Amino acid sequence: MTATQQAPDQPIRSLPAAGPAVKGLTPNIDVPAVQKRPRRPAPWPLDLYQTAVGKKWVMAVSGAGLMLFLFAHMIGNLKLFLSAAELDEYSAALRELLYPILPNTVFLWIMRAGLIAFFAIHMHAAYSLTVMNHRARPTKYSKRDYIAANWANRTMRYSGVIIFAFLLIHLANLTWGWQFLDNDQWVFGQVYNNVTTSLSQWWLAGIYIIGQLALAPHLFHGSWSLFQSLGINSPRLNPLRKGFAYAFTAIIVIPNLSFPIAVVTGAVR
Repeated sequence: MTATQQAPDQPIRSLPAAGPAVKGLTPNIDVPAVQKRPRRPAPWPLDLYQTAVGKKWVMAVSGAGLMLFLFAHMIGNLKLFLSAAELDEYSAALRELLYPILPNTVFLWIMRAGLIAFFAIHMHAAYSLTVMNHRARPTKYSKRDYIAANWANRTMRYSGVIIFAFLLIHLANLTWGWQFLDNDQWVFGQVYNNVTTSLSQWWLAGIYIIGQLALAPHLFHGSWSLFQSLGINSPRLNPLRKGFAYAFTAIIVIPNLSFPIAVVTGAVR
């Protein structure tokens, strides 16, 4: 065969077919399922709080506690219309609750701690319910559903944020006496003087008025839905629930609005 000649095509040999798997040599690729350790149930109150019903109960109970505080706070503040001595003595009596059984102001701080706990639990339950609702219904409500919900219900989250911001300003103004609020005449224990000197500033009185206007729809819806969250939801009781919501909101908000208006207009000096 010369160099220019080509070798005849050789047939291509196929590889032998693989034989049956040899037992013991073939790797086992079956991965057994991972057995998850069963989750230990949380204590009964925490386990109930994981549900929407539990969160609504927490919101109702904490909201009822905050409503009682608002009522007591409003009754005490009505002493502003009596005299400076009446309001200052009321403030001193709060600091001396259960004295001498407990040191001065201790019981007052216990009540403040409970009030802070109510606020924290109430806000956390509201946020958690909002997240649960969005997960359950990721699409927005239709225009018909939006109209069906009353205005107070639709604005609960916004009024809640305004109320929280107002609360911080209120504490800074009359409890902590922070100077950035132009409150250089603030004196510890002289509540009447602190109220009249601070609310005589029109912009600060305006903040108090806005805070109460935000409180009104929030309080109305909370008073209305309180009984429903606790399971008291008979249609026969709806007129009573609505009447209670209107009455309680008026009892709280109207006097609270009168305080800054009376001071800024000079009716209380």
